[in-house]
Amino acid sequence: MCHSFAALDINNCPEEQILDCQQPDIDDANDGIGDENHDEEEIPMIEDSPSGDEAANSDDSTWSEDSSRVLRVKTVHISSPILAAKSPFFYKVNITVVFANSILNGTEEAALMELLNFMYSSALNANTAPALLDVLMAADKFEVASCMRHCSRRLRNLPMTPESALLYLDLPSSVLMADAVQPLTDAAKQFLAARYKDLSKFQDEVMKLPLAGIEAILSSDDLQVASEDAVYDFVLKWTRTHYQKPEERRDILCSRLSQYIRFPYMTCRKLKKVLACNDFDHDYATKAVLDALFFKAEAPHRQRIYATEESTSTSSRFIERAYKYRPVKVVEFEVPRQQCAVYLDLKREECANLFPSGEFILKLSTWVDKGSSCLHIVTWINRARFIGSVTFAVDYEFAARSKPTEEYISKYKGNYTFTGGKAVGYRNLFSIPWTSFMAEDSLYFINGILHLRAELTIKR
Repeated sequence: MCHSFAALDINNCPEEQILDCQQPDIDDANDGIGDENHDEEEIPMIEDSPSGDEAANSDDSTWSEDSSRVLRVKTVHISSPILAAKSPFFYKVNITVVFANSILNGTEEAALMELLNFMYSSALNANTAPALLDVLMAADKFEVASCMRHCSRRLRNLPMTPESALLYLDLPSSVLMADAVQPLTDAAKQFLAARYKDLSKFQDEVMKLPLAGIEAILSSDDLQVASEDAVYDFVLKWTRTHYQKPEERRDILCSRLSQYIRFPYMTCRKLKKVLACNDFDHDYATKAVLDALFFKAEAPHRQRIYATEESTSTSSRFIERAYKYRPVKVVEFEVPRQQCAVYLDLKREECANLFPSGEFILKLSTWVDKGSSCLHIVTWINRARFIGSVTFAVDYEFAARSKPTEEYISKYKGNYTFTGGKAVGYRNLFSIPWTSFMAEDSLYFINGILHLRAELTIKR
């Protein structure tokens, strides 16, 4: 059942009547408009339906456009000044002509009536997400920004689900670009980013999400992944699953998804693979890798400046995520004895993410590069990697900067004999409750940063 709005002369007719006539065109409608200066105008709503034997003997799908129709007319009283005050669209046009010959289905009619009611009363009866979205679309069409803001606020107050969040992000571009809708789309993106921030935990579910959902998740600084290499691998896997044609995949990667890959924080080994990947446009991949390498070559204070500048823009390529494998600074000595010092800095919020484990575990693992016969020492929180089978004895020490001197204070010393697949570590490194360690007056956070050091010396 469809409804249409037309301007008819109904001054001598009851408010509801049956007319056996052709659907009027705009020129005919204009003849019956009457005085446009009236404060209140009558806009008849016309409902199309088959009549009499025609309805019984014919199928709706066989109707021709020139068939005789029965139009049910319902008069809607409107005020041009009120509509014009609420909407730039209605301010610029003849309101009666706008509705002439406008064919609406039931959902569109309900949304339009809700919109008109809002323009008079600043209130809506709609209280479900589908109904509010219909009103939002109508408000966008007729440029009623106040109604768009109202719908956006009502939708944000409803319980958010993955389905509703994706629905909000899939609105037409004209709606998504409206300032009034930005808070709604931002809330949808934040919901998805928070729900799926542990990418490894929800990888199967995330793989089924559409492009808009993937963009929302990958744009988050709080994405919990082992490293940026894992983000790169996931993006390739998702695009290869959803875009079978190489040219489509290359377009989506370069124009949409690659901006969310933070190439400067990828390992050099993985950056080398980017250059050889056929899924990326070669020129684009070359520029991304060169920019990443130049960033890595910068001094730390310059890197921080770049990250600060990026935080005020839409790009986040120089902003470090909360990686599970934290980057470390390593100083190695060959003489007078083989020794290594590893420095690790953690922000307070990164430490907070270790909760609810409630303990601070610092592990130190080693492996031997058989190709170069060099000893590699890596330290990180709650993660360890074991490669190689060489046995050797070491002295080790864990330390942390502490107030008020802000010097490194030794927290634990020991010695250990490493064998293949083994690691040495210390639980509850600071020997205080977690709440005390994380407190605002904690001795171990200096300007919000925890500074750790692990020293390892090979015993002769």
